[in-house]
Amino acid sequence: MRGLSQRALGDRMGLGKDKGSSRINRYEHQVTAIGFDNLDKLAEVLDVPIAYLVAENPAMADGILELSRANAAEQERLVRALRALLASPPLAEAIARVAAAPDEERSRLAEALSGLLAPPAKKRGK
Repeated sequence: MRGLSQRALGDRMGLGKDKGSSRINRYEHQVTAIGFDNLDKLAEVLDVPIAYLVAENPAMADGILELSRANAAEQERLVRALRALLASPPLAEAIARVAAAPDEERSRLAEALSGLLAPPAKKRGK
């Protein structure tokens, strides 16, 4: 990740060039548990949230990383959307198909969906 060698990563974490590589190797292979202080340093060096490093699986890690790129208001909106998708498997499947569509088609589908969800136009005075 990030194109750093274990030695460079260990050095950037302040573990030293001599011992850094072997410590990082032991962390990667779960021979040695990483402490919270070093976990914080590792996240900082890799520019990822700590939660990304301790996620249960790659999909969860990817979700955490994407959420971390959003501002607080966007994060709240995305979490509400995720809850709605989890509550409605057909909706989740439809959105997944839209997301997997090629760019041009995805844009067309997103526009159509936005049109369906737009508030009705107000009728002019009678």
